[in-house]
Amino acid sequence: MRVGITGVGAHLPEREVGTAELQDGIGRLPRGLLARLTGIERRRIADDGEYASTLGLHAARAALESAELDPLDIDLLLFASASRDMVEPATAHILQDALGSRAHALDVTNACNSFVNGIDLARSMILAGRARRALVVTGETPSRVMRPRVADMAEARRSFAGFTFGDAGAAVVVEPVDRGGILDIDTETFSEHWTVGGIPGGGSRHPRGDEYSYFTGDGHRLRGVFEKIGASILDRVRARTGFEFTDYAKILVHQVTLPYLERFVEVTGVPRDRLEITVTSLGNMASATLGVQLERTFPDLSPGDRVLFMGLGGGVSIMTMVWERS
Repeated sequence: MRVGITGVGAHLPEREVGTAELQDGIGRLPRGLLARLTGIERRRIADDGEYASTLGLHAARAALESAELDPLDIDLLLFASASRDMVEPATAHILQDALGSRAHALDVTNACNSFVNGIDLARSMILAGRARRALVVTGETPSRVMRPRVADMAEARRSFAGFTFGDAGAAVVVEPVDRGGILDIDTETFSEHWTVGGIPGGGSRHPRGDEYSYFTGDGHRLRGVFEKIGASILDRVRARTGFEFTDYAKILVHQVTLPYLERFVEVTGVPRDRLEITVTSLGNMASATLGVQLERTFPDLSPGDRVLFMGLGGGVSIMTMVWERS
């Protein structure tokens, strides 16, 4: 059996915030510093009444429409996202109630690799006969974990990675296909680096307290980890599939900042003209990044066109997926 992606959707909040405006609110930073260091010009920010499930819902409806399906055609619903509406219940249930589906529903969470992990899990369950057709959804609201103001440059450095965030939703339909589909998946995990960055609050270590609800981390150290370990997985994919970078119509890469992306191109040799660059206008959309890129790419793909996904997630994990449009 072959399993592939047959429908794609994405959703962006209407509110757009420029990086200069964001920095003015944060305070205590040299003028123009954020834009200069990140290459991010603007990003979308969810309004107070918009949640992770809200962004996911809009994207899910678009993906179902793309695949010409009804919510009741889905028997597996995965909300695969770093963001969630609340600790309990799973956001998948909130999404399912709004969507009007009756599918088996659960959450999948692995930082910025959540969405690709969700696609992998959906494929595995279909191949195992546990599902017939899946809807994988992400709704990312990382702007909610940005520190609103910084007291000094030391606090700014600890919080800097959070200032790259933008909000978005994305979704895909995953089901059996006659040809093409998901051809290869690879993962690599380096959990000794889990302390590099994250949101410590909301769990059993720090159940309460605003200070623990903000994203903190060492962006420079995280970049160094990815540079050290990122290229080898691409070498394995090339050796296993026989595909060179030029064999892909698009190469979709998780994007944190523009300098980070440029360094990725330099280290890996990925042709820049194969990328779908979103970070300058949308920021770091966490696990929705690859989904938004795919939604922008999808209409231009023809049957037989291949796409390479490259995910990078805190923890630290790296993930690749090779998909061929049916």
